[in-house]
Amino acid sequence: MFYGLSNFFKNLLPKRLFYRALLIVAIPAIVIQLIISVVFFDSLWIKTNQGMTRALVNEIAAFIESYKNEKLNKKELENFFSRSLDLNIKLIESENFDDPYNEQKYSPIDRTLRRELKSKFGFSKFWFDTKSYKELIDIRIKHENGYFKFLVPRDRITSSSARIFALWISVPGILIVIISIIFLKNQTRPIINLAKVAERFGKGEKIEKFKPSGALEIRKAGYEFDKMRKRILRHLNQRSEMLSGISHDLRTPLTRMKLKIAFIKDNQLSKKLTEDINEMEKMLNEYLQFTSSSYLEKDEMFNLSELIEEIIEKYDNKNISNSLIPRIYINGRKNLIKRCLNNLIDNAIKYADKIKIELIKKNTNIFVHIDDNGPGIPAEEYENVFKPFYKIDKGRSASKSSVGLGLSIASDIIRSHGGNIKLEKSSMNGLSVKVVFPI
Repeated sequence: MFYGLSNFFKNLLPKRLFYRALLIVAIPAIVIQLIISVVFFDSLWIKTNQGMTRALVNEIAAFIESYKNEKLNKKELENFFSRSLDLNIKLIESENFDDPYNEQKYSPIDRTLRRELKSKFGFSKFWFDTKSYKELIDIRIKHENGYFKFLVPRDRITSSSARIFALWISVPGILIVIISIIFLKNQTRPIINLAKVAERFGKGEKIEKFKPSGALEIRKAGYEFDKMRKRILRHLNQRSEMLSGISHDLRTPLTRMKLKIAFIKDNQLSKKLTEDINEMEKMLNEYLQFTSSSYLEKDEMFNLSELIEEIIEKYDNKNISNSLIPRIYINGRKNLIKRCLNNLIDNAIKYADKIKIELIKKNTNIFVHIDDNGPGIPAEEYENVFKPFYKIDKGRSASKSSVGLGLSIASDIIRSHGGNIKLEKSSMNGLSVKVVFPI
């Protein structure tokens, strides 16, 4: 039960730090204001209204008692009370109060007035209406064969200080919230900037200049991130330079071997050696591609549909069907995405004779699906094939030469654009490659 409640309240909380921090500041301020308002309402406003209402009811009772005195002139008595007590008095000859009872059940003014009238005149001897008139209150008291109708100014039973107090207590609360918003915006902006820089770096973008700002702890986190970023870049550059140097150095002996093979008179032996050297050159090209510096390419907006059509045109003699939504634009490094899709389509063509390519746009994502009718790969190998230099021993790689970098390069490019790639069993009984790019 407690776990369920915990999840419920967790889901109610806003996701962003700014709004959470604002709640931490605003909720205590609102609660304190509510407590002060309740204390004021209960101890001051209601008691003040009770005193004013009791005084009015006593004045009405005094008038009725005086009216019973036959020695006094009734007209003069009405005029005196009307002038001195600000009452509009009228005697109506009717056994009933004429209008239906119109009390507001949950109104503190009505509740107080009913209690005072009941204690002074009894349960069924009075009638009042606080709703029908904006500035007046209608009070009726039974008298012999009729009733007195008193029209009383509303401010005789309720204090206007409640409105002033509500304004007085609301303005500071609003000011506190506004100041909190300005302050918290300044405090959360450095965190947002740090998150954006980290996201850009994670996508492989080049960070020209990053200067941490904000509170001491946030600046420290920013400086540590910058140090980590530089260490990662240095490590990647060293790895790329090493692999690139090895690949270039191996080209020279391979070229010499090609020249020597040209002088071999045994054609069958010469052919086999040439095939081996070509395979080695292919591997070296994949190494160089893996260490390419094109990750420094800048982002640009381009038509992904046109790019896929351009790639498919190279395989005009292959059985490739496609379902592409026209004019789907994506922001990214065009040459890298082209290399990625080339690798995936090349991989499918190696092992299948029927390929289907789909381009779909849903909400804020773009989906590229590449399905084939090849032998596929075991489900337990779906994650392993994305590792650099990993090769499986059966299925798709048993009869094809590969250094094991094609899918690794494709995965690296996709993830550097904030996307994702996964493998599934295809509806064509082969392999299905599903790529997701955020728009």
